[in-house]
Amino acid sequence: MELFPAIDLLDGRAVRLYQGDYDRETIYNDDPVAQALLFAAQGARWIHVVDLDAARSGTPRNREVIAAIAEAVDVPVQTGGGVRDDAAADALFEAGVARVVLGTAALEDPALVRRLASRLPVAVGLDARGREVAVRGWEQGSGRDLLDVAREFADAGVEALIVTEIGRDGTLAGPDLVGLGEVLDATELPVIASGGVGVLDDLRALAALRSTGRSLAGAIVGRAIYEGAFTVHEALATLSES
Repeated sequence: MELFPAIDLLDGRAVRLYQGDYDRETIYNDDPVAQALLFAAQGARWIHVVDLDAARSGTPRNREVIAAIAEAVDVPVQTGGGVRDDAAADALFEAGVARVVLGTAALEDPALVRRLASRLPVAVGLDARGREVAVRGWEQGSGRDLLDVAREFADAGVEALIVTEIGRDGTLAGPDLVGLGEVLDATELPVIASGGVGVLDDLRALAALRSTGRSLAGAIVGRAIYEGAFTVHEALATLSES
């Protein structure tokens, strides 16, 4: 299972939100590029970057920062937030991003996902409160069921589904193992878990999760690393033992 240390960008800084609430942010680093370099130096094989400003508004306020991160590190960067048309995706790839994540667009314009996935590395971000998928930076409900949406992209050519339980994101309260198991049941696509990891045992539980003979492809981790629960190196060592 791959580890994706996360850098969430808001006003050019590395932050974490609590349960997706923009009014409950914690600033961890004023220099996201330095943070990315630290992750890479500790052995990260991927870095996950989210443009929170763009996720909410659709305006790519942090694109220059994302480009600087991609240029600075020698590992692939996976980026989401506000990718709602071909031009936004193309701009990120031109900036050096290795894979783009589409969330709101996946619900509102699934044809865009298929079109992009036919020519570029794409993942679909499914951010849910319970089973309802949220859009627009997690601020609006879509009325759509997580598992139904996951099934719809089975033949879309995407590389992975990134599944976030919003109620656990940034809480360190542990991942939603039951919900992730249901997603594994519903699709044959690789599934990357996000939200709730607080201790190394949470990573062990994610690595051990099996459903219909399948396991998770990866885990995105943010606050636990920033707050010193464990390092990237320790997380990688834990996953290599699992």
